[in-house]
Amino acid sequence: MHIHVQGAEIYAYTGGKAFDAAKPTAIFIHGVLCDHSVWALQSRYLANHGWNVLAIDLPGHCRSGGNAPKSVEEAAAFIGALMDAAGLEKAALIGHSWGSLIAMEAAATLKQRISHLVLVGTAFPMKVSPALLDSALNTPEKAIAMVNTFSRATLSPPGGAGSWVFGAGMALGRRVLASNSRTNLLHAGFTACDSYAGGEAAMAQLSCPVLFVLGEQDQMTPPKAAKGLIEAARAAGQQPRVQMIPNGHNQMTESPDPTLFAIRDFLAI
Repeated sequence: MHIHVQGAEIYAYTGGKAFDAAKPTAIFIHGVLCDHSVWALQSRYLANHGWNVLAIDLPGHCRSGGNAPKSVEEAAAFIGALMDAAGLEKAALIGHSWGSLIAMEAAATLKQRISHLVLVGTAFPMKVSPALLDSALNTPEKAIAMVNTFSRATLSPPGGAGSWVFGAGMALGRRVLASNSRTNLLHAGFTACDSYAGGEAAMAQLSCPVLFVLGEQDQMTPPKAAKGLIEAARAAGQQPRVQMIPNGHNQMTESPDPTLFAIRDFLAI
């Protein structure tokens, strides 16, 4: 489905179900150089179990028009505008990597309008090495290979019927990069992650329960890199849930079932 937001047509995958504003809604937010498809299993399951699903392509990415967000804060403002445009008073936010920072900042701003917050493969600060930033700008094909190497703990997930997650990740990265001729989405996304400074302040302002879904072998956002956010949540009176998931940074494709079950069970709260 397409939703007109901030002057642009935004694509949202609904899991094959018609959008029904009377149902609870989950908004899935992808990371750098990704799109809605990374949430294929999780979004489709929820869509078939009583939820509206809006698995979006961020502005300027793939099927969505508009300008690509330059910062976490800009992307978070877009999430509020998306909810307004869709007629949603309340929604759960589920974000991966860069998307987790966007979801967290949006939840801090929208407060009671967010029912649940799920942070998959998150970290704060989410610093990006200067070498990777430089490669993203000047040799993006090399940077895509580098990211996929460090994002994966396995070439094929258990029970994945032979799916090659590394190759699929490379193909997705190339496709997303090629979808916007005006903006280098790899460099822009990494710059937004690297420059974001509001993580702990955002966590202190949350009014909803929060779940951390962390990859045991994640080299991009190691589990210890989420410790500050977890402690900030506890300091603010939250009781955050922490779920460790096998494999690396791309939990949705490397460990799809454990990631789904963690999200499903948390949303039932």
